[in-house]
Amino acid sequence: YNFKLVILLTAISLFGVQLVASASPDLRNKQLLGVVMGLVLLVILSLMDYSWILNFQWIMYGFNLLMLIGVRLFGSEAGGASRWLDIGGFRFQPTELSKVIIILFFAKFFMDHEDDINTFRVLAESVLLLAVPLALIYAQPDMKNTITVTIIFCILLYIAGLSYKIIGGAIAVPLLIIFLSIVVQPDQTLIKDYQRTRIMSFLYPENEEYQEDIEQQNNSKTAIASGELVGKKLTGDDQVSSVNAGNFVAENQTDFIFAVAGEEYGFIGCTTLVVLLLLISVECIRMSLRAKDLAGKIICCGIGSVVAIQSFLNICVATGLAPNTGTPLPFVSYGLTSLVSLYIGIGLVLNVGLQPKKYQ
Repeated sequence: YNFKLVILLTAISLFGVQLVASASPDLRNKQLLGVVMGLVLLVILSLMDYSWILNFQWIMYGFNLLMLIGVRLFGSEAGGASRWLDIGGFRFQPTELSKVIIILFFAKFFMDHEDDINTFRVLAESVLLLAVPLALIYAQPDMKNTITVTIIFCILLYIAGLSYKIIGGAIAVPLLIIFLSIVVQPDQTLIKDYQRTRIMSFLYPENEEYQEDIEQQNNSKTAIASGELVGKKLTGDDQVSSVNAGNFVAENQTDFIFAVAGEEYGFIGCTTLVVLLLLISVECIRMSLRAKDLAGKIICCGIGSVVAIQSFLNICVATGLAPNTGTPLPFVSYGLTSLVSLYIGIGLVLNVGLQPKKYQ
């Protein structure tokens, strides 16, 4: 049992509870409840054979589509997007769980096609199977998770054995060029106006038209810098906080939680977060080396990729190195669906490590 990974998760989750409490004290108990729920599910799933779970790949795929269609038909709206479902007073975001289900589905799919993964038929089938949930995610609208899922899918293809030259040259680079060439056009209809504005404000920060959109990120950078080496909390600095009491950064308990870490715990706090997230990602990849089959390898690398990609995006947004995407920081940002879904993923990673390898 990989207790090192469990300890890393517990440490960063408790750090996250403290940061959420600083950003919004009334959310502390909910975040702590999410950690406890996540740990319980992690233990349960780590003791179940993932090979048995993968036998229900099509049921999981169908359930995923039902969730995403439910969001489209009955989803509650917040911030101009319908991404949440309310069931009996319980509110959750299906897209977060969808990422784990997609990894599980393609782990089984690619293992079944391990010998012919490089054929056009298999690649076309996999792209079509991805396109359906991806279109439903995009329609919410939820561009950040659309991009995240696409990147994860490319990583899964690479782990399954597809050449990186094909992934980069035939898929990733052309899509990126086409996307950017369309987005910069003022009359484009591919994405919403606010999404285009976020991208344009990043590409042209000196343009006065976009100053309001980059103000949040500028304030975030100021907050991180104000923490200096050890932060305001550890030095007992009682001046007005630019993130919390000053309310200069919106959604500081989710999208800009890294700014709270920088302001209150300084460079040391930020570095601690980055190192913990890096170690968790590395442990997931290391566990893939112990996998008994390709499916287990894909699960480990897929979950590790989710943690790494979301961490990278969130920190880049908070430090002004990427357009504002609204991506939560794994195990740290407030959000029970994201937190519990990630714990489910890590539980499956632990399970992969517990299954004995099959020797010929």
